[in-house]
Amino acid sequence: MGIEIERKFLVRGDDWRRYAGVSIRQGYLARERDYSVRVRLAGDSGTVTIKSGTDTLKRSEFEYAIPAVDAAELLKLCRHTIEKTRHVVDVQGTRWEVDEFGGENAGLVVAEVELDSEDQAFHKPSWIGEEVTHDSRYLNSELVARPFNTWT
Repeated sequence: MGIEIERKFLVRGDDWRRYAGVSIRQGYLARERDYSVRVRLAGDSGTVTIKSGTDTLKRSEFEYAIPAVDAAELLKLCRHTIEKTRHVVDVQGTRWEVDEFGGENAGLVVAEVELDSEDQAFHKPSWIGEEVTHDSRYLNSELVARPFNTWT
């Protein structure tokens, strides 16, 4: 069984922008309180991911590569999709994934770090802002249903 331990932060400043990004489009085939089934097209790579658990820090995750053409077809089944550009930034041995959202979530920039344990120490670059790990509004599965630009 795959386990994902992930912490999520808002991003401030632009120092991370010098890193190349890849365009991502993703949608949800199923979105329930305790699990989701996501399809993603990142560049020319497709994946299907199943996540379960209600904890926003540590969840079960199963991810499988699929042909890009299949991912594109599956995305047509999704009512709403998320558009974002992902920048992978390595800082002092810590790999950060910075997601710059577009579409209805434009203006939102979030950085995630995947860890081996919940108490693992890691370096935070100066552009890392407030932690939002435990705020479910920032989950992609929530942003697809309640986009950032609709928040009051």
